[in-house]
Amino acid sequence: QRHLVASGGGPVQSGGSLTLSCEGSGAPNKNYLMGWLRQAPGKEHEAVAVIYTDGDTSYADSVKGRFTISRDITKNFLYLRIDDLKPRDTAMYYCATDLYYEGGTYYRAGRDWGLGTQVSVFS
Repeated sequence: QRHLVASGGGPVQSGGSLTLSCEGSGAPNKNYLMGWLRQAPGKEHEAVAVIYTDGDTSYADSVKGRFTISRDITKNFLYLRIDDLKPRDTAMYYCATDLYYEGGTYYRAGRDWGLGTQVSVFS
């Protein structure tokens, strides 16, 4: 299982923007999807942005139009551009390269969450 490290988070004023980056050792398993999840205090992990092997993307309703997921296949990097940040976006953000879709929900095949990056949005 790949160990992933997310970076780029920090404190940001409401309405601001951030770009998160994710890197990991080795190449991702092409049988799975790649994406970003977040966990707010006291809540479960939530998949917010997913990118398919053909480049198609999917976003949670709460972030559509504000989040943009992208990848650099040559570097095995994954990115998340976040615009118009809102206080409700405050969470620890993790990247994953072992997502699968089942019954309307995205799940992870692995258990190692790697290193996340904290995004804190203040008014």
